[in-house]
Amino acid sequence: MEQQALVLALIGVLGIGAQWVAWRTGWPAIALMLVAGVVAGPVTGLIDPHHTFGDLLEPLVSLAVALILFEGGLSLNLRELRRTDGAVGRLLVLGVPIGWLLGSLACYYVGGLVWPVAVLFAGILVVTGPTVVMPLLRQNNIAARPRAILKWEAIVNDPIGALCGVVTYEYLRRASEGVTIPGLLTSLLAASVVAGLIGWGAAKAIGWSFPRGHVPEYLKAPVLLVAVIGAFVVSNLIQQETGLLAVTVMGVALANMRLDSLRDIHPFKENVTVLLISGVFVLLSATLNLEALERFEWRFLAFLIVLLFLVRPATVLLSLAFTRVPWNERLLVAWIAPRGIVAVAISGLFALRLDHLGYGDGSILVTLSFAVVIATILAHGFSIGPVARLLNVTGASERGLLIVGCTPWSMELAEHLRQLEVPVTICDTSWQRLAPARHAGIPTYHGEILAETTEERLDLSQFEVLAATSENEAYNALVCNEFAPLIGRDNVYQLGSGGEDDEDARALPASLRGRALFTRGHGVEEIIERVREGWSFRKTRITEKFDFETARADLAEGADMLLLLRPGAPLRFFSHASRPVPQAGDTIISYGPPGATGARRGQKGEA
Repeated sequence: MEQQALVLALIGVLGIGAQWVAWRTGWPAIALMLVAGVVAGPVTGLIDPHHTFGDLLEPLVSLAVALILFEGGLSLNLRELRRTDGAVGRLLVLGVPIGWLLGSLACYYVGGLVWPVAVLFAGILVVTGPTVVMPLLRQNNIAARPRAILKWEAIVNDPIGALCGVVTYEYLRRASEGVTIPGLLTSLLAASVVAGLIGWGAAKAIGWSFPRGHVPEYLKAPVLLVAVIGAFVVSNLIQQETGLLAVTVMGVALANMRLDSLRDIHPFKENVTVLLISGVFVLLSATLNLEALERFEWRFLAFLIVLLFLVRPATVLLSLAFTRVPWNERLLVAWIAPRGIVAVAISGLFALRLDHLGYGDGSILVTLSFAVVIATILAHGFSIGPVARLLNVTGASERGLLIVGCTPWSMELAEHLRQLEVPVTICDTSWQRLAPARHAGIPTYHGEILAETTEERLDLSQFEVLAATSENEAYNALVCNEFAPLIGRDNVYQLGSGGEDDEDARALPASLRGRALFTRGHGVEEIIERVREGWSFRKTRITEKFDFETARADLAEGADMLLLLRPGAPLRFFSHASRPVPQAGDTIISYGPPGATGARRGQKGEA
């Protein structure tokens, strides 16, 4: 028991540690988790999953994959599917059979596998999987359409690849009984339909019970988890591997029911998924058998090259032929196809079963599957960013500031930022209030920023900082609280008193609002009054001679520093909770009364 607890703790440290290092360095998280698992497993022997968990290893990994797929399904909004211009449907209907056929040919003629094993392994390889694709998309700035295509393909193809493997295995197992392929496909299709109905039925039950108060708030997340596991297990009892399809359908169905209750559960589900992805990836990497790698042959290297540079590109380009998806986006999708947990887990499972059926090449599946995972993770993990930039399919080249609320104060701030070449967009529900911004050539968004349709009409990934500057302090707090999980609580700011004392019954607690703009947290009414008095923004360039202390001493009486601009770094506002320290080369924007009273005012800003 103590050994299992120690191993679990070590897996958590390695997995989350790899994610943190990836965040700090920009290296691919999946590559770092792979390295961490290999070092802790076969290299040093610190983790031996088979010895520690025994027969529980396979069901633990299966349940983790099911929860990961369910959470991925929760992120699949059908409205987003329209952005892909039919690409996802083509990759499913055409891409799966094309990839299966080309992969089978590569496995047989290049990899040297016998036909039955070649067809089974090629079916497994049609998957990419959210465990590897989602961390890549999270770390890299990819344009909206190819991002949506890769995400949908990864989540929806995962159960399909498992079912392809099941079809082949069941045919091999029952060939002596006279089973025909049409009969086998019919029975598997029926089982898949039943699994889909189980997932849909579970989603409808959740969607009916949660809004009607049949489940208390503190039990909603546990009930949802149990329902996912139940749908997965029941479907697998009917037909092995259909559980993945059930949980995917359940997640997609819930995602499109617009349940208010799920908004509160989403952060918890995302945190659980990060833990599961990190832990399971390290765990499966630690199961790598060095003896299996020793059986690696040069023909396998040729197979990997064909898989990377011929099978995947041909599959995508043939599937997306004559679509409206631009060529540069097709090429990116054709290149990115890392394999992960599902490919390794299913390959290991079928390797044992094929050995029992007398197919000698079954044991080679473990070697090949790990080789494919390592090769695709390293190749695609380190190249997705450069390839996206080369093909010009990245999002906004420089992430900027989103200002919510068009007022005279926010308009003047936006104009100063534009002079400093900082990307800025102003959002407001009033077309009339946005008129000055449109006339000034400042990008605008007309609509309610809190509406669900905003994600379809506005690419929020282009913003690294949000400032809520409307004349309603409560609305500003609501906007900041809504976008804090997406942009980061340290990157959402608002006009309104700071209120560091959470025990003040007249103030909103810090957990429900954004950081207050200005170190003294000026209120909305105070800013409105200062606008009437003619206060304005001024720019100050910090140099070796004109340092921060000098600039601060030179401020006019009552003036405040608002934000700091540093080349190549995010915007940093001065707030009641954050006081960035400027250095030479930085630019400070301050807000002060009319007139220049500082002794060095002529030297400031204009430099």
